[in-house]
Amino acid sequence: MKKAFIKSYGCQMNVYDSGRMADVVAEQGYAETAVADDADLVILNTCHIREKAAEKVYSELGRLRELKRERAEGGRETTIVVAGCVAQAEGREIIRRAPVVDAVVGPGSYHRLPDLIRDAQARRKGVDAEFDQVEKFASLPRPDAARIRARGVSAFVTVQEGCDKFCSFCVVPYTRGAELSRPASAILDEAQALLDGGIREITLIGQNVNAYHGEGPDGRTWSLAALIAAVAALSGVRRIRYTTSHPRDMSDDLLRAHAELPALMPYLHLPVQAGADRVLKAMNRRHTADEYRRLIDRIRAARPDIALSSDFIVGFPGETDAEFEDTLRLAAEIGFAASFSFKYSPRPGTPAADIAAQVPEPVMNERLQRLQAQLEADRQAFNRATVGRVLDVLIEKPGRHPGQLNGKTPYLQQVQVSGAVAQPGEVVAVRVTGTAPNSLFAEAVGNSAAPAALVAAA
Repeated sequence: MKKAFIKSYGCQMNVYDSGRMADVVAEQGYAETAVADDADLVILNTCHIREKAAEKVYSELGRLRELKRERAEGGRETTIVVAGCVAQAEGREIIRRAPVVDAVVGPGSYHRLPDLIRDAQARRKGVDAEFDQVEKFASLPRPDAARIRARGVSAFVTVQEGCDKFCSFCVVPYTRGAELSRPASAILDEAQALLDGGIREITLIGQNVNAYHGEGPDGRTWSLAALIAAVAALSGVRRIRYTTSHPRDMSDDLLRAHAELPALMPYLHLPVQAGADRVLKAMNRRHTADEYRRLIDRIRAARPDIALSSDFIVGFPGETDAEFEDTLRLAAEIGFAASFSFKYSPRPGTPAADIAAQVPEPVMNERLQRLQAQLEADRQAFNRATVGRVLDVLIEKPGRHPGQLNGKTPYLQQVQVSGAVAQPGEVVAVRVTGTAPNSLFAEAVGNSAAPAALVAAA
């Protein structure tokens, strides 16, 4: 059987897309492999958010050039495809810059991969970067049960693609197109297929997921909150999450969903990007720092135990020292359980790339180090605050050591659980006993491995 190696860069959307591309090429006789050297088909599913992400792709293509040559000398052909947002943004330029590439396909066109692969194998290089999400989702095969089981107990489901916000630093509207929401019935069918295959945690994803407004089975337009409620009613679901959200689209019914739906986990990723109003306006974020603070207050009022994560950009063009201090102050006030932070990276074609007042690289480096130190301290403080608490953990796989199981808390923390007898996909109650830099340690509650006094107190 032919083998396909698919490598994802960047966001959860790309992870989902890679899985669906695996489903597409499986129907053409390709089995997934984790080793590029063993693959007849190599697909690089790329990200264009930052310059380094794009350059990593070209570096990988240089290595693949040698692999393709060595395999050809042994009489084995290798087809190389560049997919994703770099493919959408650069198109045929990729083939010019890296002739080893046989085909280029954008994120709205990967349902046509079989045609591109056949053309490539006939020595006809092709580029397909059309925005065709409606046809794409209608054409994708139903997820295969065996491949679902091989991917674990958690899965992404794309519910919305594209973005209409046009933040001045962001390429998404240009590489993913305008906002498009899938019909709710198609999402529910896909989610139920995943659950039937053993998935227990569904994460609904989109570039701006809380702007979801798809057609419901009743003919009405459904919000994300309505969709979450319908997913919560499916057979087999234990946990629901969603990402990534925009502060402008946190609706009242979505806040109520956090308060009322037990399956919706108390964890929300809500990017703020900066803490200074002038910078936020220049970013075209459409919210102020105080509006963000007030929104966080409303979210915490609806779900007091919720954990928050965010995205930050330092060194946006024109950012002053005082404005950076505003970002530090906002982050400290809110206290995020986790965060992603980056130096500003000018992307060609975005308005911010043309701003003259670019911040010097050494200044960006210093600011990023300070911000990341504060965010990491907050993350560790959140983790330490869970010690002694009883939490539900979704078991994912065996742990690091004999007798341990690995899973996640409702707050997306990795946990090494001792004293539990459970299978992947089961939820067990544990008492957190300690922390490590990137995980927690816990004992199963009610198991003989836990001290009797602690069990009685649980």
